[in-house]
Amino acid sequence: MPKRVLTGVIVSDKTDKTVVVNVERKVKHALYGKIIRRTKKYHAHDEGNEFKQGETVRIEETAPISKLKTWKVIERVNTHATPERATIDG
Repeated sequence: MPKRVLTGVIVSDKTDKTVVVNVERKVKHALYGKIIRRTKKYHAHDEGNEFKQGETVRIEETAPISKLKTWKVIERVNTHATPERATIDG
């Protein structure tokens, strides 16, 4: 079975080797059809304490590490990258 990978924003990095990641998903309401935002917080393992609050990261499901941690941070998502624009010579 493949490991689940989620993308979210770090909301806390205060504990040692652990970050709390807020993952947001959008679901359609069963009766009314309106799109609703649902959020969930995951405790993820950060071995080197290299990720900071406010960063967007990808987390991967793992075997249980502690009571709350069953996820680990695999990479930082670069959300501030500007797309390359084609230059128009005039």
